Amino acid sequence: MKLSFKLSICFFAFASCAHAQQIIDGYIAEGFKNNIVLQQKRISLEKAQYALKTAKSLFLPTVAFSGAWSTADGGRNIPLPLGDLLNPVYSTLNQLTATNKFPLMENQSINFLPKNYYDAKVRTTVPIVNSDLVYNKRISEQQVVLQEFEVQIYKRDLVKDIKTAYYNYLNALQAVEIYKSGFQLANEGLRVNEKLLDGGKGLPAYVLRSRSEVENVNAQVVTAEQQVINARMYFNFLLNRSADEKIDVDFDNKSGLAEVEGLVANLSPAVNREELKALDQVVTINKTALKMNKQFAVPKLGAFVDLGSQSEGFKFNDNTRYYMLGLQLDIPIFTGNRNNIKIKQSNLDIKNAELNSNLVAQQLNLTAKTAQNNLRATYQTYQSSLKQFEAASSYQRLIEKGYKAGTNTFIETIDARNQYTAAQLLVNINRYKVLSALADVERETASYSIN
Repeated sequence: MKLSFKLSICFFAFASCAHAQQIIDGYIAEGFKNNIVLQQKRISLEKAQYALKTAKSLFLPTVAFSGAWSTADGGRNIPLPLGDLLNPVYSTLNQLTATNKFPLMENQSINFLPKNYYDAKVRTTVPIVNSDLVYNKRISEQQVVLQEFEVQIYKRDLVKDIKTAYYNYLNALQAVEIYKSGFQLANEGLRVNEKLLDGGKGLPAYVLRSRSEVENVNAQVVTAEQQVINARMYFNFLLNRSADEKIDVDFDNKSGLAEVEGLVANLSPAVNREELKALDQVVTINKTALKMNKQFAVPKLGAFVDLGSQSEGFKFNDNTRYYMLGLQLDIPIFTGNRNNIKIKQSNLDIKNAELNSNLVAQQLNLTAKTAQNNLRATYQTYQSSLKQFEAASSYQRLIEKGYKAGTNTFIETIDARNQYTAAQLLVNINRYKVLSALADVERETASYSIN
């Protein structure tokens, strides 16, 4: 019987923990889908993917149509003395053959500028040897990976922000309940003092002080309710929802605290941080750029094919149509030492990226250890506040009984009630500080699964 009872307790605890995790995970999934900044990050990733497609397309042939029309008059002429050259010969041939088969010709004049001339063609170009295209494609591929890391980095920040905002909202809600409980106690104190005054055993000063306490606690309730509104607005803002959207508060914070108890005993170091992977990718991109700059002396070879037609008077026939094949070779000879300067700059970029990677690695290790120490400290503070609340609760009950019995003063009841409310608020605040610190540790150790 005892064993089955323990198993039942374990089952319900596990079910409660799973339900609480489902609530958080559901909101995180909604944030991944709707958060505006994350959508912008995805757009940047999509642009990088299109840049990669563009780099790949540069290896394919390019086909383009071009056409030109022009007309002119005047300018230089080329005299062609065809009549002077051929007419004597034609005359002799006509005499020998006793015919007129060879008509006489006039001298001609050819103008340099064409009249009503057109040239239309389809040109196909294709790169044959071009090392820049190869390295640009590699850099584009590496930049896509870099943008993927940027998306993952923001996802982790968003997970932390959503959890912290959710805990702050729960904290504000419970603070309202605590202040309302204090408001009820203050009202009860006012009722008791008014009853004692009516019975001739109380003092008017106690009634006035009780009314002041009631108004003071009521003001605290109003302030706490405003904090609830602000917390709800910020949480819904992260999820890109309406500011007054309802939030599921069916969350068992004990499950999170149970996770902290096991985690505090054995905190893992920060590993698999996307920030470090992104910085390593930056180093890789700079190394690829260096290789590309070192290939400046490699010749570039391309080919082209023209299929077109050109003529005067918009004629189109076998005499106007043409094709042309060609190769284009570029060999750099002298560039004013600019290529060597680029190589030196690329080496400095690599060195700077490596130094930055080492610096960030140390900073991330420091922030991870700081977050882990903060989790230990907040958890210990929470445990201490539980003991303070237990003591304040016992003290408040004793003073209330003593005041009703006439052994304690009214001022002592107010002090005991304030201590009780403050201790209750402290427990509530420290509880969610622990959960927020846990979310911070998850962020700094990259332990939450974002895939």
